[in-house]
Amino acid sequence: MRTLTTLSLLAGTVTAGLMAGLFAGFAYAVMPGLRRGDDRTFVAAMRQINRAILNGWFMSCFLGALVALAAAAVLQWTGGERAGLPFTAAALALYLVVFAVTAAANVPLNERLDAAGEPDAVGDLAAVRERFESAWVAWNTVRAVAATASFGCAAWALVLYGRGMS
Repeated sequence: MRTLTTLSLLAGTVTAGLMAGLFAGFAYAVMPGLRRGDDRTFVAAMRQINRAILNGWFMSCFLGALVALAAAAVLQWTGGERAGLPFTAAALALYLVVFAVTAAANVPLNERLDAAGEPDAVGDLAAVRERFESAWVAWNTVRAVAATASFGCAAWALVLYGRGMS
């Protein structure tokens, strides 16, 4: 049971960290870079990014963090090794925020951007961009902060769990 708990907590920490890095990278590099471009470049780039990100690597990390953190919490609870459990639970709760924001805000915005059509066929790209950009950036910032906090909590849970094993 200890090995499974350790592996799930480690996997949850790594995948939460990878997601935190992805969302933070968008917050401090990708979106500010795209902001500097014209409307056509912005819309075309975001539509392609939104398509490209739906791959096995992303889905493994995005869903893997949720599954691994939940498993780690359950295993710590049922195994009676609760030294890191409060931080594992906090990491899971924060990651649920990431999941909810992605599902309720960012994905619908991505779908609306895609539904607007190919950039060369859209009459008012500035309006399409305006309906997308500020809301997407704001919600991405929320999930970047939540993912980073989740990663920090998971890392501390791993430290506490490791101390409890010795």
